[in-house]
Amino acid sequence: MNSRSAKRFWAIEVRYWLWLAFGLLGLGCASWLVADEPPMVPDLTVHEWGTFTAIAGNDGRAMPWQTLKDATDLPGFVEHFSDANFKSGLIGAIRMETPVLYFYSPRDVRVSVDVKFSRGVITEWYPHAARRQPSEALRNTDLRQLRWSGNIAWDGINVSPELTGEFPREAQASRYYAARGTSSTPLSVVTKAGPQKEKFLFYRGVSAASLPLSAVQNASGDLLVKNLDDSEIPAAILFERRGKRVGYRLMDAPTNEVVLQPPDLTGSLELLLGDLEQILVDQGLYRDEAHAMMETWRDSWFEEGSRLIYIVPRRLVDQILPLTIEPIPSQVVRVFVGRLEIVTPATAKAVSTAFASHDEATLNQYGRFLEAILQFASKQHSESPQEKKRN
Repeated sequence: MNSRSAKRFWAIEVRYWLWLAFGLLGLGCASWLVADEPPMVPDLTVHEWGTFTAIAGNDGRAMPWQTLKDATDLPGFVEHFSDANFKSGLIGAIRMETPVLYFYSPRDVRVSVDVKFSRGVITEWYPHAARRQPSEALRNTDLRQLRWSGNIAWDGINVSPELTGEFPREAQASRYYAARGTSSTPLSVVTKAGPQKEKFLFYRGVSAASLPLSAVQNASGDLLVKNLDDSEIPAAILFERRGKRVGYRLMDAPTNEVVLQPPDLTGSLELLLGDLEQILVDQGLYRDEAHAMMETWRDSWFEEGSRLIYIVPRRLVDQILPLTIEPIPSQVVRVFVGRLEIVTPATAKAVSTAFASHDEATLNQYGRFLEAILQFASKQHSESPQEKKRN
């Protein structure tokens, strides 16, 4: 072999070994990346529903509010942040109510769950959580000042179709139990006091995050509804109740801006319940999940007053409430209902009159919204005619 041939041979040999080395290195890196990713469980499904409750302020956007006293509608075994009255003092735009996470698996699986809450605090939960942030009471209860996200996490959740035994229950009635009326797979969490069993993970909280709708009444009493987000709102309902009379207007995928006349109070509550349950199913919930959600909230969503009930866009749910589950389920469905209270002249008058006459029965119909309604009415009364016209 002459010198030219030898050089050519060695050049080819070097390129070959370099190609082989880089190829093996690439395969090693790819394997490392794949190994680092959380595994996926093809037969694990997770469904979630919950409610974002807010009150439209004088500008139509969700106003900051706190309750005079939050309803004690949860069983005693549910855990609370700080004490039961702490939540009442929190000032935020959203009351996040009864999100529940259902798990479906044909076999035993161990999972962990982490939920972050943008500019918010998780206030109630069950079963026992491994970690919470913040873990101590806040000095400043105005959540508009928060620059971080609260969170709650459960480690080592045992999801098992073979799990037997009774779930905790108290003699006193509670809306909490209706959420168990599904075919979801039972789960348990080990605690120092022993295992806690349930059909779901439950949590609640308060946040200062923004919501995608504004709604303000014009001088003629019509409601100007605006979509404040780029995401399409799948459906919305304008509902009103005065005593035993109810009315509603159903909107499929409302446009960026729409003007709604007040509904005639000649509607059927049972028809509305059926329409809303079907909307929840259309968004991905199983029929029994949608029914459980309706049974949980039917006495609250359709109480005295006027409100917009709408489906919160999934993108916004994930933005306000990022959810991480490991191992990764094959499907995660999240359906949140937005409830935006509208302080109509009829509502403001009813509350003002009831306060003046000490009519506790009427005041109780508006419950936790009383302070916000009075704040709204006071500001509306103090505005100049020009400001009222602009609103």
